[in-house]
Amino acid sequence: MKSGTLYHGLLLLLLFCGACTDKSGEFDACGQVEATEVMVSAESNGRIVRLDLTEGDRLRKGAVVGVIDSVQTFLQKQELLRKKANARTKQVDIRRQLASQYERLNNLRVDYERYRILEAKDAGTRKQVEDLASQIAVAEREIAAQKQTYERNNAGIKEEVELYDVQIAEKEDQLAKCRIVAPIDGVVLTKFAETGEMATAGKSLFKMADMNQVYVRAYFTTPQLSQVKLGDSLRVTIDDGTKNLRSYTGKLIWIADEMEFTPKNIQTKDERADLVYAVKIALRNDGYLKLGMYAFVHFK
Repeated sequence: MKSGTLYHGLLLLLLFCGACTDKSGEFDACGQVEATEVMVSAESNGRIVRLDLTEGDRLRKGAVVGVIDSVQTFLQKQELLRKKANARTKQVDIRRQLASQYERLNNLRVDYERYRILEAKDAGTRKQVEDLASQIAVAEREIAAQKQTYERNNAGIKEEVELYDVQIAEKEDQLAKCRIVAPIDGVVLTKFAETGEMATAGKSLFKMADMNQVYVRAYFTTPQLSQVKLGDSLRVTIDDGTKNLRSYTGKLIWIADEMEFTPKNIQTKDERADLVYAVKIALRNDGYLKLGMYAFVHFK
């Protein structure tokens, strides 16, 4: 088994190098078509209720393609909503609760003013005025004490409701994570799970890539790098197995900060070059570009 795997690996390596070598006089650098791949993983634990996708499907960003069992989380959220509603019923309408006491206080103040005027005209006694003033003071203290009690009660209920709001938000977040959503516009490359299987947080479900914007990863020698800069346009020829190779205009979007040893499966124009810089050349995919295709870069 190991010898067979080694044989196939060497065969692929020779094919790649051979493809580059056949056109050694026609290109400045050699590489392969790649794309930014995204691994979509489960964000919650549970049984996969639905996973509606197959390899090769094109997905739009935000599309819900599957669901992980969320019944228990949903029921927990409903219970919290009922507790929150019940807590709110305990809140006191302070103005309404103290309405009768405020009315009595206003009556006392009216009587106080009336007796004060009568006293000034020698039609009333000083004791009547003082008694009313005392009653007003007592009523004000009673209202203030009762109001403080109600406010403390409402403050405690408010904190309880806010705590329920936090717990409900947590459940809503957990419910959102039970939905399997495409994070980008792209094509499904590989599917790792099926409906009915158990998922755990972090388990890979499928892999996708944006195939509209692909790039060629190639390797430039130091002399070659001195001829180009970021943003330059380069001609890229794709070896698609046909006689008439397709040609594209690409843009140099990335150059590695450090040199590296020439990968074994890469052929450079200068075969003596041991150290090279990895680069990326962005291409707009017209539908014919596939991952892994051999690409040949030509300086303009």
